Amino acid sequence: MPSMSEIVAEHTDLSDADQRWLKMLVSEWQLLADLSFSDLVLWVPDRDENVFWAAAQIRPNTGPTALLDDVVGDLIAYSPEHLVSEAFGSGQITRTSAAKLQAGMPVDTHAIPVKLADRVIAVVEQHTSQLGVRSPSSLESAYTGTGDLLARMVTVGAFPMPADSSNLAFSPRVGDGFIRVDAGGEVEYASPNALSAYRRLGQIGDLVDEHLPSLTASLVPTGPGPVDDSVTSVLAGRTARRTELVSGDAHLMVRVLPLLDGRERVGAIVLCRDVSDIRSKERQLVTKDATIREIHHRVKNNLQTVAALLRMQARRMESPEAKVALNDATSRVASIAIVHETLSQAFDEAVEFDKVADGLLKMVGDVSSTAVGVSAVRRGTFGVVSADMATGLSMVVTELCQNAVEHGLAEGSGEVLVLPSRRDGRLRVEISDDGLGMPADFDWRQSRSLGLSIVNTLIAEMEGTFEIGAQPEGRPGTRAVFEIPV
Repeated sequence: MPSMSEIVAEHTDLSDADQRWLKMLVSEWQLLADLSFSDLVLWVPDRDENVFWAAAQIRPNTGPTALLDDVVGDLIAYSPEHLVSEAFGSGQITRTSAAKLQAGMPVDTHAIPVKLADRVIAVVEQHTSQLGVRSPSSLESAYTGTGDLLARMVTVGAFPMPADSSNLAFSPRVGDGFIRVDAGGEVEYASPNALSAYRRLGQIGDLVDEHLPSLTASLVPTGPGPVDDSVTSVLAGRTARRTELVSGDAHLMVRVLPLLDGRERVGAIVLCRDVSDIRSKERQLVTKDATIREIHHRVKNNLQTVAALLRMQARRMESPEAKVALNDATSRVASIAIVHETLSQAFDEAVEFDKVADGLLKMVGDVSSTAVGVSAVRRGTFGVVSADMATGLSMVVTELCQNAVEHGLAEGSGEVLVLPSRRDGRLRVEISDDGLGMPADFDWRQSRSLGLSIVNTLIAEMEGTFEIGAQPEGRPGTRAVFEIPV
């Protein structure tokens, strides 16, 4: 299905300003669809003035759909009797005189001209199912009356309202809670969900005939002066506004939209949503996150203590083999500590691994006994990895770098080069040195090296691959390459 932007670009001569207005309308028109219980289709004029294209479509959340098929990308040719053509030419709302059958279903159809700067730039076709029509309830009457008013606002360029067209994904919807107030701020209608939401704030009794700004200010504890004025001014309905009302553990998200009849303000819509449970869960997540970071901090401290004890013990050892073994153990513990230090400063369970890798390379040079004149550098980026993967990855990098320093560069200076890269959901890391290289008959799979055994086990757990061997093209030194999915 083509997008609205593609259809407009391919078939119309609408200006950038016209396109921005239509995108704003489409971002807002769920409100009109829900209040009118209608499917909406946006028709834009072709460069050939006798043709219109369906650029967008939406269905109501409050009632049955009247259009069973998606029509985006379809076209209609000019016909004097066609509502879209008539509305585009006259600039007035047009409607069928009687319900027509669509797929065996009686449907009432309106065509609403979309105006910008006194020009008709498109038409919204409104399809309302008439199946099982009965006397409307008070809720349905309040919805449809407000929907009719919004439709008239579209015809004069008063809806959507630019100041109110941001963060719509988190805004209250019609079904969350609907209040209609008059120009003076008195409640004409409140849906059951809206009444329930206000009862969370402490309201007792009905909302109808209450002065909503004053009532809300009395329910929401605020400081003196400006804050009280803010609550009152938002709910007065003079401008499109949003706010969140808080009373104890109750949180109410509110969106206010003025209603205009021509140029006269005749009232406002107040949409409200009880977000108390959401805010409670957010607080729990913040507490959990802080607890996890504190745990990582304490684990890091404990690991650093263990590493320090191992380092002290290594200094006391007279056996060279024991000293090397303890230094290797120190590096392994310290590499894990670096990961926990990074996690203790993060706000999620993901690690920017470049920082960890740089710390590991510095540590490898510091603790390796042969590191005089040896440099370890990183070129490329690891990117972000999960906390579960970070510990294993840090140990693999530490082991391979430490092997390069202590074996490949054992007899002098040189460089250990770490080259990470990402492609197609996999992380590839190449670690090489320019040292002595490996014996021609060396098979790492048969090696009794504890470090290589650790590397092989960890990479297998991460479902990756690992190879180590001589540098390609006859260059001196050793190259290890591993790949893991990320």
